[in-house]
Amino acid sequence: MGETNVAYAADEPFFKALLTPHRSLGRTGFLILMGALGFGWLVTGAFFLSHGAWPVFGFFGLDVVALYVAFRVNYRAARAREEVSVSRTALDIRKTAPSGRSEDYHFNPFWAKFAISRHSEIGITRMAVEGQGQNVPIGGFLNPDDRESFAKAFQQALATAKT
Repeated sequence: MGETNVAYAADEPFFKALLTPHRSLGRTGFLILMGALGFGWLVTGAFFLSHGAWPVFGFFGLDVVALYVAFRVNYRAARAREEVSVSRTALDIRKTAPSGRSEDYHFNPFWAKFAISRHSEIGITRMAVEGQGQNVPIGGFLNPDDRESFAKAFQQALATAKT
């Protein structure tokens, strides 16, 4: 194996993770929910409208619109993602905001430190990669079980890179 091939093998990531926020209500569920709310609004609104209480019809409709907007904002926030890869020579983190703007961070895995903050009842509350004058929080949107799983796998990957 030539020197170039050895260098290439060292640069090949052996750990890759794509972290995305979890959303329990998918597109189909959202459409069903909004359809049910819209139907409920029409039926209830029609009842109040027939009894002369026409403002209720409009204000109840505003509630449905507010829920729609809240869900759309929530789904937009779900477009955030973090890509983490570890090789023997590099630890790379790419954080992508919901707007699509991304930031790249590069660390030497030998000098990088994985810092974890824990709470006795909740578990991991914060994870960050520290090194070379940078402190990059990762996985802030993950649920506690996913944080534990990622932290264990990422710690093993960093240990492997340092050996």
